[in-house]
Amino acid sequence: MASTPGPLTEWPWQRLGNYKYMVLAPWVLHGLHMVATKEWKDVHISYIIIFPSLLLRMIHNQLWISLSRFQNARSRRRIVDRSIDFAQVDRERNWDDQIIFNGILFYLVYTFVPGVGHIPMWRKEGAVIIALLHMGPVEFLYYWFHRALHHHFLYSRYHSHHHASIVTEPITSVIHPFAEHVVYYLLFSIPMLTTIFTGTASILSLLLYVAFIDFMNNMGHCNFELVPKWFFRAFPPLKYLMYTPSFHSLHHTQFRTNYSLFMPFYDYVYNTMDKSSDELYENSLKGKEETPDLVHLTHPTTLQSIFHLRLGFASLASEPYDSKWYMLIMWPIALLSMAVTWIYGSSFVVERINLKKLKMQTWAIPRYNFHYGLAWEKEVINELIEKAIIEADERGVKVLSLGLLNQAKELNGSGELYLQKYPKLRLRIVDGSSLAAAVVLKSIPPGTNQVLLCGKLSKVACATAIALCQKGVQVVMTEKQEFHMLKPQIPESAATYLTYSSSDTPTVWIVGGVTDEEQRRASKGTLFVPLSQFPLKKIRKDCTYYATPAMKIPETLRNVHSCENWLPRRVMSAWRVAGIVHALEGWDTHECGDTVTDIEKIWSAAIRHGFRLMTQA
Repeated sequence: MASTPGPLTEWPWQRLGNYKYMVLAPWVLHGLHMVATKEWKDVHISYIIIFPSLLLRMIHNQLWISLSRFQNARSRRRIVDRSIDFAQVDRERNWDDQIIFNGILFYLVYTFVPGVGHIPMWRKEGAVIIALLHMGPVEFLYYWFHRALHHHFLYSRYHSHHHASIVTEPITSVIHPFAEHVVYYLLFSIPMLTTIFTGTASILSLLLYVAFIDFMNNMGHCNFELVPKWFFRAFPPLKYLMYTPSFHSLHHTQFRTNYSLFMPFYDYVYNTMDKSSDELYENSLKGKEETPDLVHLTHPTTLQSIFHLRLGFASLASEPYDSKWYMLIMWPIALLSMAVTWIYGSSFVVERINLKKLKMQTWAIPRYNFHYGLAWEKEVINELIEKAIIEADERGVKVLSLGLLNQAKELNGSGELYLQKYPKLRLRIVDGSSLAAAVVLKSIPPGTNQVLLCGKLSKVACATAIALCQKGVQVVMTEKQEFHMLKPQIPESAATYLTYSSSDTPTVWIVGGVTDEEQRRASKGTLFVPLSQFPLKKIRKDCTYYATPAMKIPETLRNVHSCENWLPRRVMSAWRVAGIVHALEGWDTHECGDTVTDIEKIWSAAIRHGFRLMTQA
């Protein structure tokens, strides 16, 4: 929202929320009815094609969003090296409003302008007229309107909303109050309506003009330089006819320069060209390789989770993962993305964050949860993890933390496999079990003297049970085989606190996994504290469920604008935090295999660096 919002700031359908697409329903349904009841020769293609063209615009924009985020995470040719936060994501989540508005305008033109229903598919002269009118009146009028928007009166009421984003993303290009978009569409309608009224319009020329506007808008706001030098060497006047991402980024950082829409020509004419434009373009094009200090190696969980990654849908990534019914229509794309990543056969960068001077990246293995349960995938997954470790080591990464199932004991011995194969690794591998155990211990209510330990006997479960027994808390186990496996690991002085019982039901359950039947056996008011990285299924309304071991991150951790799987905003899993603490402390030891860092030591270090306990789910 602008600093002092003026009239027509809100979109007319803003209060409809996700139901805003219903404003297009009458025309879309009418088009479907036309297709279903008429012969093709009687169907007006110019009417039927409007809705598919809107969908293509959304796909086009989303591709730019994913490409931009991927490139910025990799740090190559990044222009503005600052952070994006959740406030910007929330402000820009309505980027599709202008597509809905465009659809309404197209439908209204079809309805009220005679002859539009019969325009041909292509006319060359119409395309030429559109190009000339855009270069002339549209660019000229936009330049002066844009300069007017930077006058204090209009800037504070409207345009400041757009400029709240210093670090731009492709969708930043269309984040304006409704009143601004009305003016923009009036400008862009000049070439289109001129060809319609002169009888030179065609379906393709109109759609291609809109696609051109989208392409240039997205490119100019993508925050990485991609226009090669040879473009301008091959045709020098192009310098005045086409802007670059670095050119427009200066407008967002300097505010009073580079006002042009897509053609810098008018900035040269009226002396508003930023003097550092060429230098920034050269420097951005050279790019720079940024070596992270820390890499967190994770993987997608479900097929739908690919859309919740930072590279997917920005609005979904900014909220905890939750399977939604309407995402079912995206299953074909999810399957396609799985096939693409399968072929790609290597980890890929998901996000980039910073804590003080510590540079961190998250990499993802192109495998999903179900792959980790397939015996024939085990070797392939280990090869992918091994490849990522070697790449990180060669790049000078100091710490690599293993997330989710990448640290499964049955897969690689909690990372021990890689140390055996590469004993001279310079980076340190961290599975984070010690901090996860610390979070579980701190989550247990003070004064608790008995807990039930059930589920899979993991490394975290063992560390937690040992620590509880040493503190004099009775740990009850319901699985005899698991009990006999854990018993030898308990120090003799505390061994009496580990017991086996099939009937005891304490009110605090420490669970690595629990079935529905086991949950029903719990007493009313039982507290479930998970040990696993995956959340528990909640079937009891009369019990309390804690989140998976996680910690709130300090405010100094920057560029965080996506959620880690199902965790809330600005919360990270204990396994991931452990890698960060390891890097911040500069510890020169691995934490994998059977090795567990001193629990109190890593907990104290995490608190000292600003991390805080997060328990409630």
